[in-house]
Amino acid sequence: MSDLSMRAAPEAGRLGRIIDKGGYVFAAGIVLAAGILLLEVFLRYVFNSPTLWAHETTTFLCGLAFLYGGLFCVSRNSHIRVVLIYDVIGPRGRRCLNVAISLLSLIASGFFAFACWIMVSKSFWTPSGAFRMETSGSAWNPPTPALVKGFLLLMLIAMAVQFLILALNYLRAPVERASENDA
Repeated sequence: MSDLSMRAAPEAGRLGRIIDKGGYVFAAGIVLAAGILLLEVFLRYVFNSPTLWAHETTTFLCGLAFLYGGLFCVSRNSHIRVVLIYDVIGPRGRRCLNVAISLLSLIASGFFAFACWIMVSKSFWTPSGAFRMETSGSAWNPPTPALVKGFLLLMLIAMAVQFLILALNYLRAPVERASENDA
């Protein structure tokens, strides 16, 4: 892989570079989750003393990493693309497709963020309006369901903003760059 493929796309702008660097935090979360699972196996089978929190914590950490992964892929322009049409059209056509795909993805992210807001409001507030975070209902009972839903909302908003930046930068870029960056 080239060094360029290991970074945010130039069209992603400053936000893309910030998102790209944030990936290290979530990668560390996956490593931490693996360490917690190893600790749980050791405590369970060596000392016959399992924890209450290990499963939910690792699920939470991995869930956050997967949610961030979508935003991370957007910043790197590394989403799955059907290249049957994309590869046979010229730079102008690619530029138009890049702008159209970014705008459609912006609209979709906005709709998903709106739907997510409805879910988040129900998981953070009671019908009477009192603040109460939804919990897991387990013996440990952490508020991880509400936190994951809130994080999903933030990721969808950031994704919508990133798609807007991409659309604007694809629109402003010279036509020749469309073929350079998407090869």
